[in-house]
Amino acid sequence: MSGLPHKAWVLVADGEKALFLRNVTDEEDPFLQVIRKEEQDNPKDTEQSANRPGRVSDNGPGQRSALDDTDWHELAKERFAADLAQMLYERAHRGAFEHIALIAPPKTLGELRQALHQEVSDRVIAEVPKTLTNHPIEEIERQLRNGLIAA
Repeated sequence: MSGLPHKAWVLVADGEKALFLRNVTDEEDPFLQVIRKEEQDNPKDTEQSANRPGRVSDNGPGQRSALDDTDWHELAKERFAADLAQMLYERAHRGAFEHIALIAPPKTLGELRQALHQEVSDRVIAEVPKTLTNHPIEEIERQLRNGLIAA
């Protein structure tokens, strides 16, 4: 594949934000329009945790070890990827897009890939393990023109 097809979608996401974009021009010179923005209110873990990490007795007198507390911030990021996958499935099922490129940091991309329904997976034309959520649309387009999504 040489470029991003006309009307193809681009999902630019991280664990807390997502931009749904559509290419309104041709493959060689993509021009992306925002279809939808999603943002999750996900405070730092310290703001979400209510308690100190627990402790458990070890073998031996007076020995105790700390237990890892649940990382609520990280769980919310994983849940966000699952929510995005569900949104994509609903739109794919309605025929909203034929092709989609996924751009996300490697961890988010992996979580998203695991959560995608087969109907969406079949439409993925590229996966880019890169963080571009805080970049302007023009920069994303430039990255696409420079072959970031070339197969």
